[in-house]
Amino acid sequence: MSEKSASSATIEQGLVIRNTGSWYQVHTDGGDLVECKIKGSFRLKDIKSTNPVAIGDRVTIVRNTEGTAFITDIADRRNYIVRKASNLSKQLHILAANLDQCFLLVTINYPLTTTVFIDRFLASAEAYRVPVRLIFNKIDRLDADEVARMKQLIEIYQQIGYSCSQISARLNEGVDVLRAAMSERTTLLAGHSGVGKSTLLNRLVPAAKARTAEISDAHRTGIHTTTFSEMYALPTETGGGYLIDTPGIKGFGTFDMGTGEVSHYFPEIFTASAECRFYNCTHRHEPCCAVMRAVENGQISASRYASYLNILEDQEAGKYRAPY
Repeated sequence: MSEKSASSATIEQGLVIRNTGSWYQVHTDGGDLVECKIKGSFRLKDIKSTNPVAIGDRVTIVRNTEGTAFITDIADRRNYIVRKASNLSKQLHILAANLDQCFLLVTINYPLTTTVFIDRFLASAEAYRVPVRLIFNKIDRLDADEVARMKQLIEIYQQIGYSCSQISARLNEGVDVLRAAMSERTTLLAGHSGVGKSTLLNRLVPAAKARTAEISDAHRTGIHTTTFSEMYALPTETGGGYLIDTPGIKGFGTFDMGTGEVSHYFPEIFTASAECRFYNCTHRHEPCCAVMRAVENGQISASRYASYLNILEDQEAGKYRAPY
């Protein structure tokens, strides 16, 4: 219930459902949609971020008698998922907060989603305790070799423990399985531009009417059609819940992973590392390394191991400026 302060300002709580740069749309507990800015003195404790408030945050807002509204406080987050900001002077960008799961939309072609991108995303999600389901889209466009490649990747990720789905958002094939998995849950939809996020969003939330575009035939790369993040309420007749749509991600830089911690976010590497001779084994050159042995024996995917090494190189090269 709203409270009246001595200055006649109204203090309310709500959920951040949209971000268009410096403005945030908050759905208040009273049912209003309020456009807000961040109060000048507001700071998010202990997190260096390009966006101190994220979609999915529970916040306190203050509305004055003129109708101006400011976000003045943010509730503790249950979890969140982040990536390195494209602006290297900042440390991270929060994609969304308080998630039950993430759907990472990937494509074998049209455009290609690399395993390095997939594994970087999965490692970051592991670090921040966000379950991920891999959604292989555009199955209607794949030739025999591409189908074989998709099945190979599905086998790799399912063996690790990740759920995988095959869909054609364009033809509405396999989408009902996703609807069931989203019931009463808050789900983040992520992936490269061009993988079909907007098409899938329109299938799941017809009222969204998200703009779609064909990928570039010359480069088989996607075109940005989503320019800001937004949370959509899912139809109650299919179980309710929320879906958060984000702009396409070109690259995915991991954040705040120490060299000795990276293996913790690759479940199969972490499990195998228990048999390494040295407790601080980096799994690159040490004798009696159980991880390298598992890679040689095919028990750990060579592509996953390559992604692990790729992230290690980022951490050791000091690729991004330190936080300030």
